Amino acid sequence: MGPLKQSAAELGRGIAAGEIDPVDLTEAYLNRCADHPDADRIYSAVTVKRARAEALAARERAVAGLRLSLLDGVPISWKDLFDSAGTATEAGSALCEGRVPDRDAQVLSNATALGSVCLGKTHMSELAFSGLGVNPSTATPPCVNDSLAAPGGSSSGAAASVAFGLAAAAVGSDTGGSVRIPAAWNDLVGLKTTSGRVSLAGTVPLCLKFDTVGPITRTVEDAALMLALIEGQAKAADLRGASLVNARFANLVTLAQDDLAPEVAGAHAAALDKLRAAGATIVDLEVPELADAMALSGILYTTEAYGLWKSVIEAAPEKMFPEILQRFRAGADHNGADYVAAWAKLELCRQAWNAAVAGFDAVLTPTAPILPPNIARLETDHEYYVQSNLLALRNTRIGNLVGVSGLSLPTGVPSCGLQLLGLPNREEALLRIGAATEAALA
Repeated sequence: MGPLKQSAAELGRGIAAGEIDPVDLTEAYLNRCADHPDADRIYSAVTVKRARAEALAARERAVAGLRLSLLDGVPISWKDLFDSAGTATEAGSALCEGRVPDRDAQVLSNATALGSVCLGKTHMSELAFSGLGVNPSTATPPCVNDSLAAPGGSSSGAAASVAFGLAAAAVGSDTGGSVRIPAAWNDLVGLKTTSGRVSLAGTVPLCLKFDTVGPITRTVEDAALMLALIEGQAKAADLRGASLVNARFANLVTLAQDDLAPEVAGAHAAALDKLRAAGATIVDLEVPELADAMALSGILYTTEAYGLWKSVIEAAPEKMFPEILQRFRAGADHNGADYVAAWAKLELCRQAWNAAVAGFDAVLTPTAPILPPNIARLETDHEYYVQSNLLALRNTRIGNLVGVSGLSLPTGVPSCGLQLLGLPNREEALLRIGAATEAALA
């Protein structure tokens, strides 16, 4: 297996063993970024000078036996809403054109301090406010399974950079599914962290109460390593010995199983069978309060998003993709009393969720109810865009609304992911059960 097809962990171990040179590895990725026909649709900027300097430093540490982490010398990509010193960070929007920060986001600083190599910045949905990944204003990255279909968003380029071999791993953000949807549609692993766990300092915001940072990777092991990396921890969660024997899963029926594409329904059923065969117990679960939580999401998301961006948007609304502009402006329909009341109701829904899921290792759903929709139709058919966006994000948004950690795993059926929802701030436990689930699905 060539290095560009290896996991980030495998590359790190190869560097540690002296079998892989970080400089040669980085040059291989830079050459692929230069030669790949869709590279410009995936990367908004390739940071060649920075990558080479960081790779050279990683080589010197490896030779001296002074590596900073397992991912020291491993090249990764960054969604274009993480500030990067001296490189444009424009969040996929002409509204932010020419925005060049003078310091790195905290997560990028943490990763750099542990030796990772920054390959560059990846394209995304405009201001991160779509789960589809379509962006006529900058670029729409490709989907690995269908050249005519949306890649998933908003961390669209992040997923594409890994799926097409243009990065060993990627860092994205997830406010309603923006890590898990592109991970699922590109047959990758996506980790949504708990709100408040990973620093948002130096990150272009969408909804601060829901924004989270998380990795998109080839394996669960890589996701664990990347979580440690962005938190500034050299040691990742211990996944050794993870097993599904005596594991208890809840198969969420409420909302999450409605209107599934036939391929998604088949992939989900087959995945559950594999988990049972590996020793897990799976119980169907209804949480009626979820309907109330979903009904509140329009108020909660759009009000905060428009509150943060209103002055910038209304100064130049013509610069925006109309579908994204309309979604932001929906926040103007709600007042402060609506917003406060919605949060109070959501807290009651969260209490009901916590009571319902107690005793389960994770809650299972299909990551997305639908397959990636057609790009051309999304750009020209308003109703199709709105319906596709709402459906794409429905199951992942559950995790954001109830305030938990989430993991999307490939099922083996193209663009069909299995979502595991865990407990708040228990990512390590979720990753352990995720590693065992990954093995069962393989």
